[in-house]
Amino acid sequence: MMELQAGEAMKIAYFDCPTGISGDMCLGALVSAGVPLDYLQTQLAQLPLTDEYQLTAALCQHNNQQATKVTVELNLDHHPPHRHLADIQHLIQQAALPQRVVDWSLAVFEALAIAEAAVHGTTPEQVHFHEVGATDAIVDIVGTCLGLDWLNVDSIYCGSLPTGGGVVKAAHGSLPVPVPAVLKLWEQRQVPIYHNGIERELVTPTGAALMVVLATEFGPPPSLQLHNVGLGAGTRSLPIPNLLRLWLGESIPSPLTEQVMVLETQIDDASPQALAYAMEQLFAAGALDVFTQAIAMKKSRLGTLMTVICPCDRALACEQVLFQETPTLGIRRQLQERHILERNIFTIETEYGVVRIKVAVQQGQVLNVQPEYEDCALLAREHQQPWQTIHNLALEAWRDSAGVLFD
Repeated sequence: MMELQAGEAMKIAYFDCPTGISGDMCLGALVSAGVPLDYLQTQLAQLPLTDEYQLTAALCQHNNQQATKVTVELNLDHHPPHRHLADIQHLIQQAALPQRVVDWSLAVFEALAIAEAAVHGTTPEQVHFHEVGATDAIVDIVGTCLGLDWLNVDSIYCGSLPTGGGVVKAAHGSLPVPVPAVLKLWEQRQVPIYHNGIERELVTPTGAALMVVLATEFGPPPSLQLHNVGLGAGTRSLPIPNLLRLWLGESIPSPLTEQVMVLETQIDDASPQALAYAMEQLFAAGALDVFTQAIAMKKSRLGTLMTVICPCDRALACEQVLFQETPTLGIRRQLQERHILERNIFTIETEYGVVRIKVAVQQGQVLNVQPEYEDCALLAREHQQPWQTIHNLALEAWRDSAGVLFD
């Protein structure tokens, strides 16, 4: 007997970015949400960069809202080299980091390299990363992946991103906002963007790359039970609170839905035998259900409304049956969505033989149990027993095996 269990909820992280996103804001939101700073410091110390920076965290306020500001304080006496993609990959792969952190971090830097290469007309391997390959970007990216892994997040989502505006200074001179690398990253995933009226750089290449790689979807938050909110502070004061909001929670089991095609036709000039045969052929063609209703048609003629519910990919086959096996000249079709219960089939031993049991489940709770009609009918004929007897015996056997009581 198979045991019925409720599905485990997924842990979800949603990045709400009203003033954009950057690597240090991600770290701040994660620390605010409960990721220990000393854990990040210890894990990041496995990268051979410890003489290049210090990682600190402090509480601050933006527009009277308290948040966590994480800062990567660079050692100004140390001048790290400009790193290529291969150099950064080697640093990450040589550290004894959790495998998911390694995979995420490498994917983020690869996305950055592809974007930079597209901007400069070169290859990802030849890109001099400059800002995005600097020490603080490595710490931001690997640290963010460490924090999400520590939180045991299963799925990551991100809101639409603000474009910002104005001009920023970069290694290649002054650049318009959004900077070219950010635009390329957005292009990779067709990220939804909008302008919030703030003429500042709001989304950095590091922040864009993290979301482009890690986020499952962009847009409104998914359905979730909200457990915790982390607030990561940006550096500048803005007209609205310069905060990255990290929403953490668990998924809410959603109903199982599917699209079906509903075919309808009125018939007033076919025999009941023809309609019965047409129903058989419709089921053979893949129909999920077929039913008829008596109707009065024009000129008060009595007729039959035949309705067919079928999977969308079987609609043409079912229409062909209707045209071939009935005198109809036209078929109406409607695309509909139906809510269905999860279904499982079990086999039950009775004193007369084996019966299949269909069990309908919602969120781990058994809602309905029905023995298969054909199995009960077969055993009833073989043993000269009433169908109801076989049906009841199958239900009793199920209750004894599953330990579930039904009225």
